[in-house]
Amino acid sequence: MAVKCGNNTIMLERPVHIINAACIVGQKEKEGPLGQYFDRFEEDDFNMDTWEQAEARFVEETYRKLLSETSGINEAGVDCIFGGDLLNQCMASAIGVKKSGRPYLGLFGACSTMTESMLVGSLTVDGGGAKNVVCITSSHFCSAEKQFRFPLELGSQRVPSSQWTVTGSGAVLLSSEGEGPRITCVTPGVICDYNVTDTNNMGAGMAPAAASTIMTHLADTGRSPDYYDMVVTGDLGSIGHALCKDILKLHDVNVTDGLYKDCGMLIFKPEQETCSGGSGCGCCASVFSAYLYRLLKEKKINKLLLVATGALMSPVSAKQGEPILGVAHAVAIEN
Repeated sequence: MAVKCGNNTIMLERPVHIINAACIVGQKEKEGPLGQYFDRFEEDDFNMDTWEQAEARFVEETYRKLLSETSGINEAGVDCIFGGDLLNQCMASAIGVKKSGRPYLGLFGACSTMTESMLVGSLTVDGGGAKNVVCITSSHFCSAEKQFRFPLELGSQRVPSSQWTVTGSGAVLLSSEGEGPRITCVTPGVICDYNVTDTNNMGAGMAPAAASTIMTHLADTGRSPDYYDMVVTGDLGSIGHALCKDILKLHDVNVTDGLYKDCGMLIFKPEQETCSGGSGCGCCASVFSAYLYRLLKEKKINKLLLVATGALMSPVSAKQGEPILGVAHAVAIEN
């Protein structure tokens, strides 16, 4: 059974292996620096009538690809699916896996949902409640813009601090058996409120939460940052990434650019005009499932701290002037 370590970190005692990962992304993501790593590319509309239906198709096809390429486990062997997205009531995830016939738990942690699902899934496996679980998240640029900002037809101008929601879905299969990198411990994050109200600067809203979770994880485990080969945040973008580094430095936690990366900066290149970088549930999910997981499998890195970040806001809270609450959850993955 899992054991509490320090204030918030939980050490897993039973093996929880990531035995497979899958990812399908859109065209802009294909053109980015990680294009060669993604499993499959689709047009953003996925030949569907609406952007929301397209996002659900990304989820459905990613789930199918994950299972079709996992030897020894068919759909009947999946004990539970943990999924989430940015749409109201997490509808893309629900529609995407509705044909599976497997138990489903919908999660919402905004852009932190990928590590939230891996955290909850690994604790479920470690506790003996499941043998195999799927963790899957998604986002879509067009559906997110329509819900949180402005429909694309308005042609609204983006500011330099804004981020580009990743179109895509990523999934992993966690198992108590088999081979693959192991989730060894997890650190759930606390909600941080620094009174950031600018919805076009979510990196600033999430950076304190990322720094908080990283510092808590290191203090709980007694580790230094260089215990890991890479520390990767979810989608702070270039502005949030710099802020997070500054906050860590103020607390005498020094991380170099070679050690500390951000999925929102990895997935796009500056000339793609995504302003501060990528965001969305699909950002961390895509980068981990396609790129970071491969680095672990090929043993190019052996210890990874994955810290997905989320801006806990809604269209209503933004219109009412409520601050953007930040949260970040950490998952330690080791060979």
